Amino acid sequence: MAKIIIDKVSVGAEREPLKSAFGFKGNALTYLLQTSVAVFGAGEVGVGAGVQSVLWSDSVIFARYGEERGNELMLGVTKFAVKRLSGTEFTDPPTALERIFSECYAYACEICDAKVSETFVLNSLVPIDLALWMLYAKVNKSEGFDDIFPAKKKEDCLANIPLITYGTKISDVIAIAKAGTPIFKIKLGSDPDRDGDPKKMLAWDMKRALEIHEALREVKTEYTTTGQVAYYFDANGRYDTKDRLARLIDFMESKKILAQTVLFEEPFDEKNEIFLGDLPCTFAADESIHNTNDVKRRIELGYRALTLKPIAKTLSLTLKMQDYARRMGIQSFCADLTVNPLMREWNKCVAARLEPIRGMKIGIMESNGAQNYTNWDRMLNYLPVREEATSEIIYRPADNFSGKGLFVTPEHYLEIAKKGESYGN
Repeated sequence: MAKIIIDKVSVGAEREPLKSAFGFKGNALTYLLQTSVAVFGAGEVGVGAGVQSVLWSDSVIFARYGEERGNELMLGVTKFAVKRLSGTEFTDPPTALERIFSECYAYACEICDAKVSETFVLNSLVPIDLALWMLYAKVNKSEGFDDIFPAKKKEDCLANIPLITYGTKISDVIAIAKAGTPIFKIKLGSDPDRDGDPKKMLAWDMKRALEIHEALREVKTEYTTTGQVAYYFDANGRYDTKDRLARLIDFMESKKILAQTVLFEEPFDEKNEIFLGDLPCTFAADESIHNTNDVKRRIELGYRALTLKPIAKTLSLTLKMQDYARRMGIQSFCADLTVNPLMREWNKCVAARLEPIRGMKIGIMESNGAQNYTNWDRMLNYLPVREEATSEIIYRPADNFSGKGLFVTPEHYLEIAKKGESYGN
């Protein structure tokens, strides 16, 4: 591997509005800040896009500062990180990020005047990480994603997982199912009266899960082992006790919802270390994992699946966590952060190299950008290599997820970075 000196780094950002308020974790987003980083070195440029989600990565910071200021703070961490990289040398992206992470975390805590989650910092580093990977690939003459993430077997198709938020209408859920969707991600943990009452949350979750199940129970699909659509619930850490969660699981089992449930993600806050291995459900870890030690701890607590987010926690960290999970026999899959089309391509390449989770016959990957961005069709034009999609439900790319297009400079995001702040020569 070649040693690469980073001559200059540029960082910029632009807003992308959402079609409607995007509710989860008891709060909501109205837009998503798109960040862009360009890293120059060895006569090449690597460009990485990012999407900030302060609400997802640290809901306490979001509640404290609000959407606007929260985004300013996270972008400040990205700018601090690129300053630290300017003029330095690296041989591979994981090493480069490891070298600056502690400083970035300390800086984030300082400007937020709080102990932020590690995920908050990882979210801020994604565009830097992807820019470094592109630069690394160009300098080392990589031909495709297999040079980064080799796999013995790749899936030739992926089922896209649409996101069902608190406000998604049942009529829309039915329409998505009838279009051929085999698996749904369903947000739980609503605060219906905005008073923080966990009893009301549980009642709302039970009602929501049942109404979706009743609407979909007769829908058939060839892509699951049951022949019925699969459910993937996400509580985003909203449950407070095991007893309350067990009541929800018991309810879902009594209504035959659990029989179609392949995943239940993050029922508890990451600081709440409750053993889940005795509950009849496959629980997945997401926000609670920031490194392989966290993965090990979640496995000890009974979690049997790993939510991978190379587009939210960096590709560099994701590959390390996935390798550890694979060796421990833990399932992995890729989820979304309502990312833009370019970042979705990175996610597809990782997802296609994972074994299908139990209950599914094909690989899966969440992508809800088309559902939520006002300007999704315009954003598709920012892809440097665009393949006409035959389906937004089942991805079947002609190049079998080779990832070659990921190493082609995305001019739109390069220009966004150049319009921002630059550091170095």
